Amino acid sequence: MNKFILLTLLCLSSYALFSQKSSDYVITGKVVDKAAGVPLEYATITVKDKNSTQDVEGGITDMDGNFRVEVPAGDYSLKIEYISFQPLTLNRSINSDLNLGTIQLEFAASDLEEVTVVAETTTVDVRLDKKIYNIGKDLTTAGGTVSDALNNVPSVSVDVEGGISLRGNENVRILINGKPSALAGFGSTDVLGQLPADAIERVEVITSPSARYDAEGTAGILNIILRKEKTLGFNGSFQLSAGHPDNASVSSNLNYRTNKFNIFNTLGYRYRESPGNAFFDTRYFEARQDAFLDNVPYDRNIEDRQYDRLDRGFNGNLGLEYYLNDQSSITGSVFYRKGNDDDLTTNRNDYILGDDPRIGTTRRELENEDDQSYQFALNYINRFNDEGHQLTADVQYDVDEEDQRTFINEPVRYNNSSVNDITLPREETNTTEKQKEYLFQADYVLPLGEDSQFEAGYRGNLENEVTDYELRQEDGNGNLVINENQTNIFDYTQNVHALYTQYGTKFFDMLNVLVGLRMENTTIKGNITSLLTEQELQEEFSFPIDTDFNNNYLGLFPTVNLILEFGEEENLSFGYNRRINRPNGWFVNPFPSRDSRNNVFQGNPNLEPAFSNAFDVGYLKRWGKKLTFTSSVYYQHETDAFQRVQEDVTITGPGGNPTQVIRSIPINLATNDRFGAEAGLLYNPAKWLRLNGSVNFFQFNLDGDFNGEDYSQKNTSWFGRFSSKVTLPGAIDWQTNMFYRGASQEIQGRQDGILSIDLALSKELFDGSTTISANVSDLLNSRKRQSFTTTEFFEQDSEFQWRQRQINVSLIYRFNQQREERKRPREGQYGDDDGEFEG
Repeated sequence: MNKFILLTLLCLSSYALFSQKSSDYVITGKVVDKAAGVPLEYATITVKDKNSTQDVEGGITDMDGNFRVEVPAGDYSLKIEYISFQPLTLNRSINSDLNLGTIQLEFAASDLEEVTVVAETTTVDVRLDKKIYNIGKDLTTAGGTVSDALNNVPSVSVDVEGGISLRGNENVRILINGKPSALAGFGSTDVLGQLPADAIERVEVITSPSARYDAEGTAGILNIILRKEKTLGFNGSFQLSAGHPDNASVSSNLNYRTNKFNIFNTLGYRYRESPGNAFFDTRYFEARQDAFLDNVPYDRNIEDRQYDRLDRGFNGNLGLEYYLNDQSSITGSVFYRKGNDDDLTTNRNDYILGDDPRIGTTRRELENEDDQSYQFALNYINRFNDEGHQLTADVQYDVDEEDQRTFINEPVRYNNSSVNDITLPREETNTTEKQKEYLFQADYVLPLGEDSQFEAGYRGNLENEVTDYELRQEDGNGNLVINENQTNIFDYTQNVHALYTQYGTKFFDMLNVLVGLRMENTTIKGNITSLLTEQELQEEFSFPIDTDFNNNYLGLFPTVNLILEFGEEENLSFGYNRRINRPNGWFVNPFPSRDSRNNVFQGNPNLEPAFSNAFDVGYLKRWGKKLTFTSSVYYQHETDAFQRVQEDVTITGPGGNPTQVIRSIPINLATNDRFGAEAGLLYNPAKWLRLNGSVNFFQFNLDGDFNGEDYSQKNTSWFGRFSSKVTLPGAIDWQTNMFYRGASQEIQGRQDGILSIDLALSKELFDGSTTISANVSDLLNSRKRQSFTTTEFFEQDSEFQWRQRQINVSLIYRFNQQREERKRPREGQYGDDDGEFEG
């Protein structure tokens, strides 16, 4: 620590001396990515005297891309450089202060004469602590959602239920514009399936987060940046989409900007039907009896489910950025989302003993859900000078409310047992859930000399979630009465306070270093209100339960990120970070949720947080404009890792009778070692053809036991992507995306591989202001999860398809948008095909 303080004082002293030296004139400007308009932080500015071979001055850009260099009068050559971008050289005679304005750098692999060619998906930008994928017009996600777009981002995969994973790890933190948000469902992924893909400007894949980011998420962070136009005047776009199964959406992005303020607005409405299906064949090693079936014995249960889901919703965002002066601004925004869903699940059950079908039922579950979210956000930024010295402050308030009503009826189709008049009781559930979150954040940035920067900040997240669950079941007289064993109120609070500091510098004009330390204090509180006593709860759930718990823990999270540049087309990166996985309210709520009478999910209030140490090494190499290779290897050691296990347990059924069910429960499973490697190739043999391929291989080594059973296991799997784009005659673009996830061994069985193919065609009209496209998602209707599970009590084959093949047609109209701001560099940046660009 003493060495760091001394280094800081020396840097401040040298900075002060530098500021006081004799200089006649000041050169200022701003460096941005030409394709995306995104500021380029840490871009290098070198100033040479044209009459000498010596460098006169130099500097780097701050977080907003701004730079400032002082030089005496003379003739100079200015060179602006940034990794993976084409350097730009300017010749100027300096005899007064000079403002170069906005300097646009192009991606190094772009084809200058083809800047007007529309790219279909993403470009990649490598930073010290993240990779930025600037989302273009991905043809295969036109009319789709944010979840669809994320599935085409390298290193990211979205499973059949919409669950998002990063490098095969589902514990990924989702941020919106750098913050937890109601737009992302407070970190869950459900809401992302309701927001239009067109709302995204870029996605930051942060596999080795620096100290400025939350320590939550052992896999890393996905930061989704929403669009906000930078063009002066009134501009925007409209999008209409329709498809089969029946779906339709309309959305708009509007922006009005002057030199004093910027008003931005996004509106959208959706209507979507999403049919799906599932099949479960469970074979028990010993015959069992069920109170619901008047204790008729059976040793096999076959469930055939059909899902008919109807999703309707509206979302809107309105914001105003006001420029107080040249150095500071304040931005306020409000977001609102309202949804209404009607889901009908039809579950045909057959209960079999030996080869004899005993009882057949048809369970119909109608679920009505109304939910709404709103968010208020305020941001202030003050730039003390043009050299990157600045302070930002944020305040945000989020609310998410959900009311879910479920009606369950299960008539008997046939009865071959000796019991007459078996009638399964009707059920009704009502779940009311309300989440609130307060966010307070402040960040301070101080440049130290020409090549170094110090940062510090604070973030406070205060979250509360109250779940009120009521289960009513039919009694022998046909009346619906409360099931006291299941009805409850669960009040969950999680507060996280964090302080961080980090220091970045550059050595020998080729080594960029960013080191930091984050300290987080977490308080987790839970209170269970139930008609049962604490002793009855423990007997019901078969493990100790504290109905009023309060956990508090402090953690330190160091980070180190390095990039070694061997030239403009080659670099090597290294990252280390320590992360945490905190149990959310769903994982600690001990009251079961019921997918069926025979399968339940139950939270575990005894879950402890999991901690991980992760290492990442990446390499990027380009050969001219046609071939790019990217690769990385990574390792993570996680302690107290979360895993779900299935058990055969007894719960209380109607009339207080015991009934056996299969319970899925999360546990802390000792340790989890993850190894992985990823590589990508990008090849552009001709102007009309672009090819991309990538592969990600990973292995999990689990070590632990639960309730006397050993769950240690090695799980090896992989996923690969291939994408091609062909320009057909008539300037019609044809895009193909293929994704395959390999088979894997799970802790209690295995999961088969999954193949998915998407196709799309697109045509631009009216000089590029209008685009019409058609796409088919899951062409072969093969996006299904097939798995086999075995325990000491049963074995089960299952198949699950969340959403069937989808066909969409989309029309986009843009007005008053600068053409180059809508385009992306042509060379190799499209599709989920950037490969696993981890250079």
